[in-house]
Amino acid sequence: QVQVVESGGGLVQAGGSLRLSCAASRGFNSFNFMGWYRQAPGKQRELVGVITSGGSTNYADFVKGRFTVSRDNAKNTVYLQIDSLKPEDTAVYYCLAKTSGGQEYWGQGTQVTVSS
Repeated sequence: QVQVVESGGGLVQAGGSLRLSCAASRGFNSFNFMGWYRQAPGKQRELVGVITSGGSTNYADFVKGRFTVSRDNAKNTVYLQIDSLKPEDTAVYYCLAKTSGGQEYWGQGTQVTVSS
Protein backbone atom coordinates (compact mmCIF):
# COMPACT_ATOMS: atom_id res chain seq x y z
CA GLN A 1 0.00 0.00 0.00
CA VAL A 2 1.36 3.39 -1.00
CA GLN A 3 1.38 6.13 1.61
CA VAL A 4 1.37 9.81 0.79
CA VAL A 5 1.87 12.27 3.63
CA GLU A 6 1.63 16.06 3.41
CA SER A 7 3.11 18.56 5.82
CA GLY A 8 3.95 22.24 6.05
CA GLY A 9 0.56 23.91 6.27
CA GLY A 10 -0.30 26.58 8.78
CA LEU A 11 -1.54 30.10 9.41
CA VAL A 12 0.17 32.79 7.36
CA GLN A 13 -0.43 36.48 6.78
CA ALA A 14 -1.34 37.67 3.31
CA GLY A 15 1.77 38.29 1.27
CA GLY A 16 3.73 35.58 3.02
CA SER A 17 5.07 32.28 1.73
CA LEU A 18 4.76 28.61 2.57
CA ARG A 19 6.36 25.43 1.35
CA LEU A 20 4.30 22.28 1.54
CA SER A 21 5.89 18.85 1.39
CA CYS A 22 4.51 15.53 0.22
CA ALA A 23 6.44 12.38 1.00
CA ALA A 24 5.60 9.14 -0.80
CA SER A 25 6.46 5.66 0.38
CA ARG A 26 7.64 4.74 -3.13
CA GLY A 27 9.98 6.39 -5.58
CA PHE A 28 8.81 8.61 -8.40
CA ASN A 29 9.32 5.82 -10.92
CA SER A 30 6.22 4.19 -9.42
CA PHE A 31 4.00 7.05 -10.52
CA ASN A 32 2.95 8.76 -13.72
CA PHE A 33 2.80 12.02 -11.83
CA MET A 34 2.52 13.54 -8.39
CA GLY A 35 0.88 16.80 -7.67
CA TRP A 36 -1.16 19.14 -5.57
CA TYR A 37 -4.85 19.88 -5.34
CA ARG A 38 -6.73 22.13 -2.98
CA GLN A 39 -10.25 22.38 -1.60
CA ALA A 40 -11.61 25.56 -0.11
CA PRO A 41 -14.67 25.52 2.17
CA GLY A 42 -17.83 24.98 0.17
CA LYS A 43 -15.93 24.47 -3.08
CA GLN A 44 -14.85 21.52 -5.16
CA ARG A 45 -11.35 20.17 -5.07
CA GLU A 46 -9.25 21.76 -7.80
CA LEU A 47 -5.91 21.15 -9.42
CA VAL A 48 -3.00 23.37 -8.40
CA GLY A 49 -0.05 21.79 -10.18
CA VAL A 50 1.64 18.49 -10.95
CA ILE A 51 5.06 17.16 -11.81
CA THR A 52 5.41 14.18 -14.11
CA SER A 53 7.79 11.26 -13.81
CA GLY A 54 9.86 12.97 -16.49
CA GLY A 55 10.07 16.16 -14.48
CA SER A 56 7.67 18.33 -16.47
CA THR A 57 5.30 20.57 -14.57
CA ASN A 58 1.75 21.65 -15.34
CA TYR A 59 -0.25 24.25 -13.46
CA ALA A 60 -3.80 25.46 -13.19
CA ASP A 61 -4.52 28.79 -14.86
CA PHE A 62 -5.05 30.63 -11.57
CA VAL A 63 -1.50 29.86 -10.40
CA LYS A 64 0.01 32.79 -12.34
CA GLY A 65 3.55 32.20 -11.16
CA ARG A 66 2.82 32.20 -7.43
CA PHE A 67 2.96 28.42 -7.05
CA THR A 68 5.91 26.18 -7.88
CA VAL A 69 5.95 22.38 -7.82
CA SER A 70 9.31 20.68 -7.44
CA ARG A 71 10.68 17.39 -6.20
CA ASP A 72 13.58 15.77 -4.45
CA ASN A 73 14.15 12.34 -5.97
CA ALA A 74 16.38 11.16 -3.14
CA LYS A 75 13.66 11.89 -0.57
CA ASN A 76 10.66 10.74 -2.67
CA THR A 77 9.22 14.15 -1.85
CA VAL A 78 7.28 16.69 -3.86
CA TYR A 79 7.07 20.31 -2.77
CA LEU A 80 4.63 23.13 -3.36
CA GLN A 81 6.09 26.58 -2.87
CA ILE A 82 3.41 29.23 -2.50
CA ASP A 83 4.42 32.89 -2.63
CA SER A 84 2.44 36.10 -2.24
CA LEU A 85 -0.29 34.24 -0.39
CA LYS A 86 -3.80 35.63 -0.59
CA PRO A 87 -6.79 34.99 1.69
CA GLU A 88 -8.45 33.15 -1.21
CA ASP A 89 -5.63 30.60 -1.08
CA THR A 90 -7.08 29.36 2.19
CA ALA A 91 -7.88 25.69 1.66
CA VAL A 92 -6.90 22.16 2.51
CA TYR A 93 -4.06 21.19 0.19
CA TYR A 94 -3.89 17.57 -0.89
CA CYS A 95 -1.13 15.59 -2.51
CA LEU A 96 -1.92 13.01 -5.16
CA ALA A 97 0.29 10.26 -6.54
CA LYS A 98 -1.11 8.56 -9.63
CA THR A 99 0.24 5.53 -11.42
CA SER A 100 0.22 4.97 -15.17
CA GLY A 101 -2.47 2.35 -14.51
CA GLY A 102 -4.75 4.97 -13.01
CA GLN A 103 -4.41 4.12 -9.33
CA GLU A 104 -4.65 7.19 -7.15
CA TYR A 105 -3.12 7.69 -3.74
CA TRP A 106 -4.22 10.76 -1.80
CA GLY A 107 -2.73 12.24 1.30
CA GLN A 108 -4.80 13.32 4.29
CA GLY A 109 -4.40 17.00 3.43
CA THR A 110 -2.75 19.93 5.14
CA GLN A 111 -4.60 23.11 6.08
CA VAL A 112 -3.38 26.46 4.78
CA THR A 113 -5.04 29.53 6.27
CA VAL A 114 -4.17 33.00 5.04
CA SER A 115 -5.17 35.97 7.16
CA SER A 116 -5.77 39.40 5.67
